[in-house]
Amino acid sequence: MVIISGQTGSGKTTQLPKILLELGRGSHGKQIVHTQPRRLAARTVAERLADEMGVRLGDEIGYQVRFTDESSPKTRLRVVTDGILLAQIQRDPKLTRYDTIIIDEAHERSLNIDFLLGYLTALLPLRRDLKLIITSATIDSAKFQKHFEDALRTEVPVIEVSGRTYPVTICYEPLGGTPALMRHVPGFADGTAGDDITNPDAEAMDMPTAVARACTELAILSTHDQGPRDILVFASGERDIRDFEQALRHHFGPRAADMRRPDAIEIVPLFARLSAKEQHRVFEPHTHQRIVIATNVAETSLTVPGIRYVVDPGTARISRYSKQAKVQRPAHPSPICAGECRQRSGRCGRIADGIAIRLYSSEDYESRPRFTEPEILRTSLGAVVLHMLSVGVARTAEDITDFGFIDPPDIKAVSDGINELTELRAISRKRGVMQLTHTGRQLARIPIDVRLGRMVIEAARSTTPNTLAAVLVVVAFLSLQDPRERPEEKREEADCIHNRYADETSDFLTALNIWDRAYGADGEMSSHALRRLCKTEYLHFLRMRQWRDLVSQLRELCRELKFNVGEPIPVSRPPREIRELPISQQAAHSLACSWDSQGIHTSMLAGLLSMMGMQVVHEPKASDFTGLKGAARARAMKRAQKMAKNDYLGARGTHFATFPGVGTLEIHAELGDEHRTRADEPVVGALLRCNRPCVGGAARRQSDPHHVCEPALVRLTWLRSGGIECAAVWAAHRAGAHRAVGAHQPARGS
Repeated sequence: MVIISGQTGSGKTTQLPKILLELGRGSHGKQIVHTQPRRLAARTVAERLADEMGVRLGDEIGYQVRFTDESSPKTRLRVVTDGILLAQIQRDPKLTRYDTIIIDEAHERSLNIDFLLGYLTALLPLRRDLKLIITSATIDSAKFQKHFEDALRTEVPVIEVSGRTYPVTICYEPLGGTPALMRHVPGFADGTAGDDITNPDAEAMDMPTAVARACTELAILSTHDQGPRDILVFASGERDIRDFEQALRHHFGPRAADMRRPDAIEIVPLFARLSAKEQHRVFEPHTHQRIVIATNVAETSLTVPGIRYVVDPGTARISRYSKQAKVQRPAHPSPICAGECRQRSGRCGRIADGIAIRLYSSEDYESRPRFTEPEILRTSLGAVVLHMLSVGVARTAEDITDFGFIDPPDIKAVSDGINELTELRAISRKRGVMQLTHTGRQLARIPIDVRLGRMVIEAARSTTPNTLAAVLVVVAFLSLQDPRERPEEKREEADCIHNRYADETSDFLTALNIWDRAYGADGEMSSHALRRLCKTEYLHFLRMRQWRDLVSQLRELCRELKFNVGEPIPVSRPPREIRELPISQQAAHSLACSWDSQGIHTSMLAGLLSMMGMQVVHEPKASDFTGLKGAARARAMKRAQKMAKNDYLGARGTHFATFPGVGTLEIHAELGDEHRTRADEPVVGALLRCNRPCVGGAARRQSDPHHVCEPALVRLTWLRSGGIECAAVWAAHRAGAHRAVGAHQPARGS
């Protein structure tokens, strides 16, 4: 095993595989596998290697990402995402098809990377012929070296490779500060630039304005440069990309709108969810100046040609798991570490002297941690535990914490992950030993969030093929960003248009109504017609297309699992004459269809149970049955084992139990009988809802007989019809929230 710490531009990503091929690795029926953290990077690295070696992609050089395999039996070097390699471990635990494994960009410390490194630590002593190479530009080489030397009990060399980049000038330009490159930026000849870029009010300056100002400085400076002079702007997510693009188009005016101008500036977005064709735009030759706005997909492995300048806001979207609330909080922009800052700056020194403008202060940079916090310390571990059980490397909680992770996870996070899988009925536990159930084995083969995967399995098991197809649409919707847009200046108009699809009982059904309008009622629209619909009805075209693509991928996955998938056809839909009316004449809920709501919501509830209360499993003890003998002891033990798995912890320490036989739920809280729900009402779905602010510290009855305020903070609603008003997160109320929070923020109003 070797650790290679190669600086940005050293060629570790593209040259190292070619060296290994020349040394004879990847021959005699074996392959070299080269992992990348992102699908875009895996595809572009494979394409570049094939181009440099003069071979056809898919022959000697191939790649494999989710749902796409461009390789053949002749392939010697396979570039894959780390998730693909994890999936292969389930079928081939010893990875016998490979003789060399390259883990690239190990500094990112994702869940997949950390698990791969831990698994390979245990595999290497069993396969002496297997070679492992770990590479990164900003890796904590000392920490990695110590870990592997302690685990393998052998010397692990670290090779430092100097970079081959041109000098990069770093300029710090915090919000509200003076321009970094020049004190005054003159206006453009056409008068489109204004003083608001060069001299904005310090308190009013926001990040899009700061990005526009920095790009303006670089664009004016680059007029004196010869050759490539493109600008790379980093953004935290798709929303930031849209905001930055809007600000740039506003400030550059005709230069960004008319590509026939000699001084035209083309603005190109780059993020993972774009189609392959649109992603390839950044690699195509061009004659005019270009501004590429990219997420962190352009931070590592990927070299965008022509980049001379970088604008770095210094943030990325990072999601964190709340141990108190038992939920994965939505990702929000957070400062990146110093290593990632250096990675971004290194993008502009590949072809000539570069300039990187950091939109934060030098003091801010110096105060940032050197390396990225491992994802295993800030995320839910349900998927990790499931994967470890599926490949047979763990049976108990101690096996997970003692696994060869570089940074072992917290025992509390492991326990939460085990509880989550128990509630999803993916595992069974007996005396601390865990085993996968049939559901768990199916769940391990579905590469999406475990809660969403559980919904798919439940729909396949207990509903019709058409209802399963509808659930796939909803699951895909929850996996992506909401395609509905609400521009600040036209928010009321957008809400009125969206309300035409709204189902009064369920946001899930609302999503299905939107899907039926675009892809069902009148047949699947052409790309031009869909784009026109999205523009008229405030829908995001790319997200609508991604939604469709993900549904197609999930359908293919279900066929591999032998699930019978039908079509997402509603029981009934509004008449054609209503659908063809002008938008202004369509009332709220006028485009709502009738669906198999009970089947859909029952399936969704199978994955949402853990979001309403965490199951507390109390293993029966022998001391609990002291004094009992014979049949009485056996009956007591059987009852205790049954009840041990029927205790759920909800808001503010509230305990409740479910009774599947009759579909009821009972609150066990010190609130008095008047605050308990009725035990004779059939339960189709239960959710959290607080209709009004809770007043006072003590629990008291409000005028609404169904309302329970402090300390319960929740209203439990039993829905006989199967409608679910929102996907609520029970545990969010532990933090004092008085509103329902969606598990994946599935829709507005949740």
